[in-house]
Amino acid sequence: MNVLLPEKMHAVQLVGHGGLDKLIYRNDVELPRMGDDDVLIRVRAASVNNTDLNTRIGWYSKSVRSETNAVNKKVQKRTSSHDASWSGMPVMFPRIQGADVCGHIVDVGRNVSRGRIGERVLARTMMQSPDNPSRFQCWTMGSECDGGFAQYNSTRASEVYAINSSWSDVELASIPCAYSTAENMLHRVGLGKERVLITGASGGVGSAAIQLASLRGAQIIAQASLNKAEALKKIGAHSVVDRYSDLLKEIEPSSIDVVVDLVAGSIWPSVLNLIKNGGRYVASGAIAGPIVELDIRTLYLKDLTLMGATYQDKICFENLIGYIERGDLKPLVAKTYPLAEIKKAQEMFSEKQFIGKIVLEIP
Repeated sequence: MNVLLPEKMHAVQLVGHGGLDKLIYRNDVELPRMGDDDVLIRVRAASVNNTDLNTRIGWYSKSVRSETNAVNKKVQKRTSSHDASWSGMPVMFPRIQGADVCGHIVDVGRNVSRGRIGERVLARTMMQSPDNPSRFQCWTMGSECDGGFAQYNSTRASEVYAINSSWSDVELASIPCAYSTAENMLHRVGLGKERVLITGASGGVGSAAIQLASLRGAQIIAQASLNKAEALKKIGAHSVVDRYSDLLKEIEPSSIDVVVDLVAGSIWPSVLNLIKNGGRYVASGAIAGPIVELDIRTLYLKDLTLMGATYQDKICFENLIGYIERGDLKPLVAKTYPLAEIKKAQEMFSEKQFIGKIVLEIP
């Protein structure tokens, strides 16, 4: 099977840290070069994630100390660029962002079986670094390498998974980044049939965590705006507490086995006081602010385990493929936009008035 490939492609290039003006839609971008161990994917859809905005505005830099929305609105000019990526290294511009890649394989490198051409695929978002195979070394789609906001993407074949599903490309594209982040968090803490609090529960990762925790038989308390409560209960939350409430008044102290935290910020001390002695806390986001106050006595007197979760074992993505193919998950797509309207999509994303994912369709 041979596919006639164009010489140029449509893509959105991030040309520097800053506002939406740093996103440039072009129709004359060179197709990605494919290595011997790579596959070339014709991308059909890619969703918007916090990491796209965080990378664009430079939020990962240690020079930033405020919540993501505050930085996004100001686009702080003092943000350092030398540590503004997932890896803590400078972003190489221009960069094609997009942590989610859904499409089909149209060509392969010489070390890859040509039998893979034609496969419908999802690419892993948090990949193993090609320069360092040791654990906890990440290579992030759309950050350390070009991602899905383009018609074509070249990725190592070992990081690209065939999938057999009746879901649309848009629905499949809602999965890789958000759901692998959530699956990784639950995998790391070994969540079972326990009582779990999920903060920021209406976002892409939070709503994914609800579904994935439900598959594990957990008793789920979701923190979100109350106008989203019924929708969250439909996907597995047993109760919802208001994001603006005093958590220690809403939830009994020392009653939670596991906290899955995507928010951090000023509520952080309260969150730790909710956890049972010997309980676990896992974080993979800090949309309310990365700088928190820790009373170290709470940590050691309650024998708590605090964990960060970025690197993902391959089993996490393999689990997702299985969940989709078995029909264990329900895609949550709030809105779609064409790739050329990426700025509108990111504006809607920043307003946080939706549940699930915003997905870009690739022409």
